[in-house]
Order: sequence, then structure tokens, then C-alpha cells
Amino acid sequence: MIRLILLIFLFLAAWLTVLHAPQYHLWILSILVTEFCWVFIIATILALILGYGDQRYHHFATVIGIIALLLYCTPMIRGYGVAAKLNPEFEAAFGKGSASLKSEPGKKPLRFFRMITGISAKQIVPAVYTYDETNNLKLDYYPSQVAGNKGCVIVVHGGSWSSGNSTELPELNSYLANKGYNVAAINYRLAPKYQYQAPVQDVHSAIRYLCRHADSLHIDTNSFVLLGRSAGGQIALLAAYTLHDPGVKGVISYYAPADMVWGYSIPSNRWIMDSRKVMEDYLGGSYGQVPGNYAASSPILHVDKTSVPTLLIHGQNDVLVAYEHSRRLNIKLQENGIKHYLLTLPWAVHGCDYTLNGPSGQLATYTVERFLNQVIR
Repeated sequence: MIRLILLIFLFLAAWLTVLHAPQYHLWILSILVTEFCWVFIIATILALILGYGDQRYHHFATVIGIIALLLYCTPMIRGYGVAAKLNPEFEAAFGKGSASLKSEPGKKPLRFFRMITGISAKQIVPAVYTYDETNNLKLDYYPSQVAGNKGCVIVVHGGSWSSGNSTELPELNSYLANKGYNVAAINYRLAPKYQYQAPVQDVHSAIRYLCRHADSLHIDTNSFVLLGRSAGGQIALLAAYTLHDPGVKGVISYYAPADMVWGYSIPSNRWIMDSRKVMEDYLGGSYGQVPGNYAASSPILHVDKTSVPTLLIHGQNDVLVAYEHSRRLNIKLQENGIKHYLLTLPWAVHGCDYTLNGPSGQLATYTVERFLNQVIR
């Protein structure tokens, strides 16, 4: 009976690898089953073996266990499909040889055992600096572990514009610093107290601070890239497309809302997040009340032929910020002849890079590193 109960649970959870999560806690579970799928694969195999001699419900339990096992394998299988196309597609976007690094010419975008052993990178304890004394805004600075003046990645955290901080998901920051990039993870003013324009202004303030202290921080001031996740991705894209700072050479967006007007018209499932309330708090009202703010805060409406190279990363199973945002922005960038790449992860959900070791984390990190190598060598 224990075997049956365990396999029923694993069977039900396994469907989150292919179906949209209908509720907040199930969304959290969907991150685990897709990005730590190897754990669930092992658990299912053990459950299939457990009590194998018990004939009660034996065949039924075995069948649902095998189905669950196959479902848990799908993120990795589909990940290998993405990996097979990644290098040719990236080279088509950025030129021959752009998908490889001289330091790691044979590195693969995705490896199963890397999910278990983890991506090797020395964890760096960041220095904390106050970049805006007036608003007491701080940034966490991860210095490049390679000597000399290096480019700087400015990381903008997510959190629905109203929460979160610079300490979130620090693993990528350390990884990039070990690869020779400076990383500045910034805090910014949060909604609803502070609304649209304030976070973009804060990104600008952070750039000015880093330029003023470039000598002591060993920053190449002609080589900034903005990187943001979710709401932070919207801020990063908007800053990159509107500040027109010559030092900003590119922008990286993880699962960000790029079309605020369209996004308001298609709200997310309220059992997961009240997306309209989130947007109203950030933009100062509903679309009917402040339509200009929705248009002005939509990165897609600011793309033109002078926009910076862009990397978009988005899961098609995202239930918080629809994949359609990145698909639309991808088309707009293509129409304007901007060098860009959309890394589409068919199984992935919002927050899919919670671990660098999962299928999404490996593929995203691989692509980010190659993008940085192209825009701020």
C-alpha cells in the first residue's frame, strides 16, 4: 500500500513537467519537478522497486510509476533537443564561432551528470556599496576573478516590482565573476511607494556610481550589460532601450513582461498571482486610468534600429509571465535588425533558473556566457 500511495503522489506531481500549474504552491512544485527532475527519477525508480513482491494493486502501481518515470525524464530529453539546436541558432544570430569560448571550446550546453555534481564555481562573498545615498540604495559587488579592467553585468532582481533584493540567486553572480566579469547586483526602489520610472532611474544611478568608481573596482566603463529576472527583466530591458547609454552593450532578460499593455489585457491565474493588481501598484492605476504609463513602460514599444543586442530566456510553461511576451519582443527585434537570441525552454516555468544545475539553469548559463563573450569581450 505504501508503494501505491507513493507512486500515486509521484504520478500526479509528474504531470507538472508538461502541464501548467493551476495554483501557487503547485507552481513552486513545478520548479522542483522540472529542474531537480533527477531526484524524482531516482525516487520513482526506488518506489517501483519498493514492495515489488506485494501483489495488491501491483500492476496498477507499476503502470502509473512507469508513466511518472517517463514524464520526469521529459525535461532532460527536451533539454537535449534544445541543446542540439542552440549552437547553430546562436551562430546564425551572432556570427560564426560565437557559440564557443576559446577557454572551453568543447563544453556542452547540457550534461545529465552536471545536474548531480553541480556547476563548479567558487562562491564569492560580495562587497556592499551604497550607490544612492539619498534613497539608501545598495549594491552587492562581485569582482572579476581575472586581473585587469573587465566588463560589468548589472543584475536587477525580480519580485513583482514590490519585493525582493540584491541577494537573490547569487550563484550566477559568482559564476560570472569566476569567468572574468564584474557583477553588480542592485537594489532599487519598490512599489507601491515608488512607481514606474523610479527603478529605471535607479539603474542609471548605479551605472553612474560604477563609472565614478571604475578605477578602484576595475571596471571597463564601455562594457556594461544589464541582466534582469521577471519584473527585473522588464526594468533591465526598459533601461537598456531608453537610457541610450553608450556604455551599455547588451541586455539579458529572464522571463520578463515585455508588453505591459498586452500583459494587462491577459491577466494571470489569480490562484497564482493577481497580475493586474501587481501592475497597477507599479504603474499607478489600471490601464483605463493611466494608459500612457503602460505604453511607456513596455520595452517592446521602445525597440528601434539603435537598440542594443538582446538575449531573451523564457519557458513556454510559464504561468506568471506568459512566454508570449518574449515571443512578441523577439519579432520586434527581428523587424528592427537587432542582434538577438530567444532561448526557448519548452518545459520550463517561471523561476526555472532557481538552480544553475537543472536543464534550464545549464542551458541558460551556457547561453548567457556566450552572449557576454560576444557583446563585451
